[in-house]
Amino acid sequence: MITVEQAKELVNNNVFPLEVIEIGVTDALDFYLAADIIAPISVPSFNQSAMDGYAFSFKNINEQLPIVEEIAAGDTRKIDIKPTEAVRIFTGSNVPNSCDTVVMQELTEVVDGKLIVKDTGLKLGGNIRFKGSQIEKGSIALEKGTKINAATVGFLSTLGITKIKAYQTPSVTIIATGDELVKPGNNLEVGQIYESNTFMLKAALNKMNIEPKIVLIEDNKEATLKAVSEAMANNELLIISGGISVGDYDFVKEALELNGVKEVFYKVKQKPGKPLYFGKTKNCYVFALPGNPAAALTCFYQYVGVAIRKMKGAENADLAQLNLPIERDLMKKKGRAVFYKAFTNFKTVKVLEGQGSDILKSFALANCFVYVKSNITSIKKNEIVKVHLISNV
Repeated sequence: MITVEQAKELVNNNVFPLEVIEIGVTDALDFYLAADIIAPISVPSFNQSAMDGYAFSFKNINEQLPIVEEIAAGDTRKIDIKPTEAVRIFTGSNVPNSCDTVVMQELTEVVDGKLIVKDTGLKLGGNIRFKGSQIEKGSIALEKGTKINAATVGFLSTLGITKIKAYQTPSVTIIATGDELVKPGNNLEVGQIYESNTFMLKAALNKMNIEPKIVLIEDNKEATLKAVSEAMANNELLIISGGISVGDYDFVKEALELNGVKEVFYKVKQKPGKPLYFGKTKNCYVFALPGNPAAALTCFYQYVGVAIRKMKGAENADLAQLNLPIERDLMKKKGRAVFYKAFTNFKTVKVLEGQGSDILKSFALANCFVYVKSNITSIKKNEIVKVHLISNV
């Protein structure tokens, strides 16, 4: 068995970004940039009024200035006025070159067509978004590896960009094994349980903008061999739930070997999720997760999600981490590292009741893990612990 740290290093060292594709900006949500974005224009591309008011030359702030023009947003005229004149202007409008300040309309008075500025706190350049103040033409707008979110889509659109180069998102199949599994909605016989792992893993993948194929198979060697072969031929990632242990009806590891999967590691000194498998072929990465649902989801967050983000081109694919004080004493056995289901208010962190590898109720309330290394056996209340966030993945 290897340590958690060794397992994470092996995932990071063995998983690489997929092919680069060109994709429309509006279709690129949750993709990662495969190249730096260079700004094709300055933003703003002209000196822009930040509010409704009047534009004028600041050096004449104490004068009564004739209002000689009105400029609405979208007005493309080239308007030149004298330094001793003012213009009525609206939010988003182009500020004439001879003007260097805008005063909001509420702090003015207009008498006989002349502007009187009453804003005693106004400074030179006030209420103007100057050309290139957000970004200048030719500079790096977004770096390679940036994740595309809603704000990114808006920013790229502001630059007039319609297509980007991004890393391909992996296609994924989930195989669930187990004769005892029954789909929710059907009646249970004694010895049967409702299948939850595929629904759970599918939901986690959906949050990453991935729609997986689901395959349910019996604990049967031939069926396992066939399902694994077909999944690896058609996907960049295969996730298997259950069947990776060493029982008489666990055929997954043998099926992977017979299908030419190179084992990277099998079994990690961790709780939950000890019987975790990671392997690869030339075209497909494979994770075989424990059958217990809480263990499976823990392994997904800690390893599979990291691999997916790396495949999608993330520069830093690991879970975000914080150091926070724990709310109560904690005791554990020496020998295995533990991922405790926990909840944080971002000031402190609380380990939840119900830490069994089969228990999802506490997981449903968790937004993080408390990670405790294998050599630690006790933690005192208010001691600082390592927190892995899952609320944002």
